[in-house]
Amino acid sequence: MIILGLTGSIGMGKSTTAAMFREAGVPVYDADAQVHASYAKGGACVGPVGEAFPGVVKDGAVDREALRQAVLGKPEELKRLNSVVHPIIGAMRTHFFADAQAGGADLVVLDIPLLFEGGGERGMDAVAVVTASAEVQRARVLQREGMTPERFEAILAHQMPDAEKRARADFVIDTGEGLEPVRRQVAEIIAVMRDPQRRPKRDKTPA
Repeated sequence: MIILGLTGSIGMGKSTTAAMFREAGVPVYDADAQVHASYAKGGACVGPVGEAFPGVVKDGAVDREALRQAVLGKPEELKRLNSVVHPIIGAMRTHFFADAQAGGADLVVLDIPLLFEGGGERGMDAVAVVTASAEVQRARVLQREGMTPERFEAILAHQMPDAEKRARADFVIDTGEGLEPVRRQVAEIIAVMRDPQRRPKRDKTPA
């Protein structure tokens, strides 16, 4: 099975782009959605996270703000959280691959916001980075409810710069010119990924 990593900084249009891959019939694994689901009431992470961090579970779900405060500025606590959550999310990804294979998929997309930051690109056959101009990005993000310029800058500080992501990508998807150009780019990437002669050759050796 061919694996395409999809990533991009906040406000670049990654979710919209991922939806276009789905519309084209390519299974998409949404890492953020899996984490949200696992933290929701009845989610797989609620019990283990609640045991590791007493007080962060409220009304049967992980309170993300309480959890953030529990690990903010505490590297050891963050490491402990990751040790609890990562195996659970890993199992969800395994189920995704099994379902995609059972459905006859030859290509899947892994939508992972911090793909490069976490070194996950090593497991991909290719990586597509979603981008837009800094002006478009800022305008999109500041339209979000509860977002402030200060919070936006804080989020950017924890993400690899867009220019570096683009330099490391096999494909760059520009979302700044409207939906149809993005849809055309997605179709072309799917065609390239399914063509052994055109598919990028990426080193998948573990770091």
